[in-house]
Amino acid sequence: MTTGPLRKMGSQAGHPVDYRLRIADAELALTPKVGHDFALRFEGEIRCANCGRTTRKSYSQGYCFPCSQRLAACDLCIVRPERCHFDQGTCREPEWGQAHCMQPHFVYLANTSGLKVGITRAHQGMTRWIDQGASQALPILEAASRHLSGLAEIALGRHVADRTDWRAMLRGPAADVDLNAERDRLLALCADELDAIRARFGADALRPLAGREPLQIEYPVLHYPDKIRSLNLDKTPEIAGVLHGIKGQYLIFDSGVLNVRKFSAYIVSVES
Repeated sequence: MTTGPLRKMGSQAGHPVDYRLRIADAELALTPKVGHDFALRFEGEIRCANCGRTTRKSYSQGYCFPCSQRLAACDLCIVRPERCHFDQGTCREPEWGQAHCMQPHFVYLANTSGLKVGITRAHQGMTRWIDQGASQALPILEAASRHLSGLAEIALGRHVADRTDWRAMLRGPAADVDLNAERDRLLALCADELDAIRARFGADALRPLAGREPLQIEYPVLHYPDKIRSLNLDKTPEIAGVLHGIKGQYLIFDSGVLNVRKFSAYIVSVES
């Protein structure tokens, strides 16, 4: 039996993706468990992923309320990068911001529940696309910082979705999209806005990523659900059944789907 705070699932690209359930410092191989009985039990305690204190509610996917108000990782600009205020000297944790936000980022197109635009740190691309359940992905621009990638995402987001319909994503793979053609279409539509960003922040603020080929991602799913039923550890402390598959950050059981990331910091037990 392995017991401890639940973390976001780990993953590694493969055919299919190789998933690991992370509980404290332990990692349980999940992909081989697809097609077999699997159980996970919430022990009734939540511990902040930062300070370790017990909290009645998890904020920002794993933090107690004080930490959610103090940490840069929980600031509004994490979900709205175009509102980055690092250059104003008001970042909650300037060293964290320098390491995580003031680094090269990709602006990408992905096929999750359909075509969408998103951003990710350049070295985190594959992890980001797997976490979103993308079946295809293509980086199209490299931005000098998270803020600049957010500005480009806003421009592209006027012509394409910037969110995933998680229910549609879990019903099955989206129909293939010609991502190269969509890249060319969207960059042409947004040429003036992207040039305005370069004029304001410098020619290297946004660089086109030419010559890239779309990535295809395969998930360990035996059966997609006909009807999506969301499982909740607060309401159902023990979730058990046949594990039909894993996609994004979701475990697909015969009884419903569990968003593992949503329950980060929950103390759980699983048979190891």
